[in-house]
Amino acid sequence: MIRTFESPAEYVQGRHAIDQLGERVAPLADSALLIGDSDVLEIVGADAESNLEGHGVDTTIEEFGRESSQVEIDRITELAEDLGTEAVIGAGGGKALDTAKAVRENAGGAMVSMPTIASTDAPTSSLSVIYSEDGEFERYWFYDDHPDLVLADTAVIAGAPARFFRSGIADAMATWFEADAVHRASGDNFFGEGPTRAAHRLSKLCYELLREHGASAVEAVEAGIVTESVEAVTEANTLLSGLGFENGGIAAAHSVHNGLTQLEATHHATHGEKVNFGIVSQLVLEGRDDAFIEDVIDFSVELGLPVTLAELGVEDPSTADLDRVAEAALADGETIHNAFDVTADDVRDAMVAADDLGGKRL
Repeated sequence: MIRTFESPAEYVQGRHAIDQLGERVAPLADSALLIGDSDVLEIVGADAESNLEGHGVDTTIEEFGRESSQVEIDRITELAEDLGTEAVIGAGGGKALDTAKAVRENAGGAMVSMPTIASTDAPTSSLSVIYSEDGEFERYWFYDDHPDLVLADTAVIAGAPARFFRSGIADAMATWFEADAVHRASGDNFFGEGPTRAAHRLSKLCYELLREHGASAVEAVEAGIVTESVEAVTEANTLLSGLGFENGGIAAAHSVHNGLTQLEATHHATHGEKVNFGIVSQLVLEGRDDAFIEDVIDFSVELGLPVTLAELGVEDPSTADLDRVAEAALADGETIHNAFDVTADDVRDAMVAADDLGGKRL
């Protein structure tokens, strides 16, 4: 078996890390296109532009339309090509960063991930998750190249709504459970080859940091302060989870997430919130014992993460709705196939059981 491990070229994290943006981008490019939604640009746009320009990087700022759809990717690609920009910088959450990666793939040049929330493991990866204009999952888009730089300013991250931080913890928890399932099933990672032992260990370290620091880190972010626990969880949510999911592989939790996006009622829920329900569903599929699952649910409840379908907006789902989710979770190319040989009935029933178990722990 061939085993592979890939990663971004550089990862920078810390309080006021944005102050190093210009000096780290300057060796990569003489010009940059910075994209982010209106809220993100209000927070970091001026500082990022000033820092880049101060280091000789000619900078253009463009507002991102909030959905990593093909339409939005094509729009910003056209702008990048017209400008002849040498670097694309994505600022914000996973969808903005995924759009920036897609634009770099189309237009060429360097790519910089600048997460302003620690909500997903998108910043380090060499793929984008593509959604429809209505927010329904469509496909993964894989690239040969990783970001040239990932820069995470924990002062900015701690100042963001705590809901995003919690969401990132859920996404990062899934990294361990999915990588371990792939490891035990001798499945493939995102590069279509075998996971390394390093990827498996990093995924476990990711989960351990979350259990050790998660609760206190959430409290700190709710207060808008940076602590060592915030630093530890930001690293877990962003770096370790990113390295772990790509190199270790993902499985059922994210497939359940993708299935749930087919229900409009879930569109208000974040990526990580839907993944969290997917974690419990995966643990049911694995046949984990009650005490193990209850421990994961209780930790989720402690952090304020959803553990029932109702919390995701799906009140009293019909069998047809759950069948639709299950069938989407089992679509060709879905990651559930990396570790599980199951039917749509199995997935539907696992979701029903997960919902019941979650409801009993609230």
